[in-house]
Amino acid sequence: MSKTKVWIIGAKGRLGSTISDALDRMEYNVLTSDLDVDITDMDSVTAFMDMSHPAVVINCAGYNTHDWAEEDMVKAFRVNAIGARNVASASRKVGAKLIHMSTDDVFDGQGSAPLTEFDVATPDTVFGKSKLAGENFVRELNPKHLIVRSSWVYAREGSCFVNSVIRQAKEGGVIRVAAEQYSSPTSAKMLADFIMKMIDANEYGIYHASCEGCCSRVEAAEEILRLMGQNPTGRIEAVPSESGKNSPRNTFLRNLMMEVTGIYRMPRWQDAMKEYIQELRG
Repeated sequence: MSKTKVWIIGAKGRLGSTISDALDRMEYNVLTSDLDVDITDMDSVTAFMDMSHPAVVINCAGYNTHDWAEEDMVKAFRVNAIGARNVASASRKVGAKLIHMSTDDVFDGQGSAPLTEFDVATPDTVFGKSKLAGENFVRELNPKHLIVRSSWVYAREGSCFVNSVIRQAKEGGVIRVAAEQYSSPTSAKMLADFIMKMIDANEYGIYHASCEGCCSRVEAAEEILRLMGQNPTGRIEAVPSESGKNSPRNTFLRNLMMEVTGIYRMPRWQDAMKEYIQELRG
């Protein structure tokens, strides 16, 4: 039996490397790329696509540093929008299904209700706008698409909020955390499990895929300290975030499409965090 050929773009990043490590090589023929295939260059993407002919493309590449995106709009749109456009166009040419990773930052974060796949995205940051532009290109250029939005993704690889809190907890002293920011910390491992489920599923469109439950960054930091066996009392200082420069304030994603289709259920963010901390300590 022939193996399903899967191309992971951005395979050295937090999510891309997690998916690559998790995919069973007995079942899938896994191709990986990072900076060696420049997704902002159509010829480079097309050449790799024509040579490899994957059945599924998982695009985890992105210019994901919020503050850098604000300072360099051109690069943010070049990677997050034009890169997505190139991958969508080339994947359609070979008939491949495209699983494209997006973010909760496509919402402005000004409301209080959980955000579903059917709410209108209205980003107010350069990063969010560039990711929404990428979503739009994917929707327009490859009908066999699955856009996956997640939030506060963490993994061993790379810098992220969770790893920053863990590092500061080990160093001791006060941990400064952005105030009034609410969403769902999401384990890259748990997110990868969902994406692997969707490789062979006959599902398309937009899916939210965050760990269940909502918390503030302060609450998340407190839970991390408790899981590390430390007392969070007096250890965390909430720092006001500068409007329009950092992450939106309330981007709690409800996984409504998962509920509607019954295809999957993400774990609670507390349970995923506990497993992650235990693995690090183990």
